[in-house]
Amino acid sequence: MLSFDTGKSGVNWKYVGLFLGLTFVISYLLDLLLYLRGGLAAPVALDMLQLRMLVPALVAIVLGMFVFKESPYHISRPMPDGRRDRARGFFYLYMAMTLVFIAITVLAVAAPKLKTLAAILKQAALFAGVIGLLLFRLLGGRESFARANLRGGRFRDWLIYGGAIVAFVGLQAALNQAFNLGKANDLKTLIPGASTMPTALLTVALGAQTVIVGSLLGLVVTFGEEQGWRGFLQGQLIRLGRKRGVLLLGLIWGAWHYPIIWMGYNYPGRPIIGTFVMTLFTVLFAYVLGYAVLKTGSVLLAAFMHAIFNQSAAFFLSLAYKPNDMLFSFGIGLYGLAIFAVIVLLLLRDRVWKNAPGDT
Repeated sequence: MLSFDTGKSGVNWKYVGLFLGLTFVISYLLDLLLYLRGGLAAPVALDMLQLRMLVPALVAIVLGMFVFKESPYHISRPMPDGRRDRARGFFYLYMAMTLVFIAITVLAVAAPKLKTLAAILKQAALFAGVIGLLLFRLLGGRESFARANLRGGRFRDWLIYGGAIVAFVGLQAALNQAFNLGKANDLKTLIPGASTMPTALLTVALGAQTVIVGSLLGLVVTFGEEQGWRGFLQGQLIRLGRKRGVLLLGLIWGAWHYPIIWMGYNYPGRPIIGTFVMTLFTVLFAYVLGYAVLKTGSVLLAAFMHAIFNQSAAFFLSLAYKPNDMLFSFGIGLYGLAIFAVIVLLLLRDRVWKNAPGDT
């Protein structure tokens, strides 16, 4: 059972409030800066959107290491076996990576002509984050990673859950095409020098690069959300009851997205109804990710599922076949969420949702 121990059997609302207050204030300030820079059309938009994704984990890590003395990985707590805490080593690396992302964003704003350099630095930071995670884990960090809610889980689970996400998003694109809800893109026109490649080979190569490679590199970015939402907050809120706690988490997660939805993210031109639809999506996805964490105890798996969903959506619902209207479409539109809801209802029948001793 995954839980962040804050020394109380019930929800520690003081800790939850501090986590949410800091996370929302920092994230909303970044959103305000993005809005003032021109919104989602600004050249720096992608950098700022990725930076805001790092905020929940950054807040949870800083609070867990330096403020919440009951935290199992607080700096005052030694490892039970006397070894160095490898998870704290990775957390220091993560904080350093966040500083690099801040520097990259500042560079992109101050010197737009250095856009290529900023992109290279960002890829290097992502690569360093993934390699650092692997190294800290391999250097004898099983116990420290487990108490920091960083269990890796079984490779089989990554294949099953990741494959299910890819299959679901691929099905949504197929349904969009079957009902003529968008337009297929000619991939050869999107990639310079690809005109001589067979279409099938190009599709497979681009799909593998976007979905598999992109998900692995993006793991530390989505970890930025998952260590905060699933690693800390879910462990607290499920003490209200697992189903009820994840529902509340989904609503909070949706509210965290509000400013970028109002700027046109995901549902362009529909800020009001887009807010409600995005909240529905975050609630449903919270149940899926929460289910995976409760079954496997792995926040890293949730981060991978989050990354592979984002990358699969980028490939299937943007590059391969783009819907005309994201609201009335399969995928993250209303039609897709109806299917998503059926899947969640089936998952909720699992016994894992029954409260375990210590949840409340």
